[in-house]
Order: sequence, then structure tokens, then C-alpha cells
Amino acid sequence: QVQLVESGGGLAQTGGSLRLSCAASGLTFGAYAMSWFRQAPGKDREFVAALGWVGTSTLYAESVKGRFTISRDNAKNTVYLQMNSLKPEDTAVYYCAAKLFPPTAEGAQYRYWGQGTQVTVSS
Repeated sequence: QVQLVESGGGLAQTGGSLRLSCAASGLTFGAYAMSWFRQAPGKDREFVAALGWVGTSTLYAESVKGRFTISRDNAKNTVYLQMNSLKPEDTAVYYCAAKLFPPTAEGAQYRYWGQGTQVTVSS
């Protein structure tokens, strides 16, 4: 049974930082592209960042480029999202997702999803 478990969400101030983690189990982690999506209240889910194998394809939404960094530790079956210079508009539930390579920004192509972790940025 595949499980993706997010952690690290919480409350941050504008300009602050948070680091999200997503621990994967039940799959061959190294064969999967890992991504982060988010959904704000009353809005559609949107792509945030995606990562293929270490050192290869990395995708970012324009709204987070230069502020967020996605990374993975294949030895720990974990993907991370370092979020810096946070803005109130980053407030959302953040979801981890997995699909076989290659990575993509299209959420419908992702087979596995976590339950999400709340990120709230105060102004």
C-alpha cells in the first residue's frame, strides 16, 4: 500500500520560511517523479513544483520561482519543499504527489497523493 505523508506545515509570517517534508512508502521511490501541489480555500488545486531524479528535471510554478526549492533524498524516501520569502497568497493546503517519470505540472497524471498539510502565512 502506497502512502505519502506530509509534515512541516504551520503558521509563518510574511517573509518567513517553512520546510515541508513528504515521506513515501510502499513504492520504489527512485522510480517516481515527486511533486507538490496546493489548494487555497475556494480555489482550484495548483501545481507548485516537481522533481525527477536527483539532478535532473525540475519544474516550478512561476509564482514560486526563486522562493521555493524542491529536493529529494532517495535514501530516506523523502521529498522536501523549502519555502522562503513566504507571502499571504502562499496560504493553502499543500499536497505531495507521485507518478512514474517524467515529472509534469499536470495533476491528473499523478497516481498517488498525500493527505495534505496546512500552510498559513500571516500578513
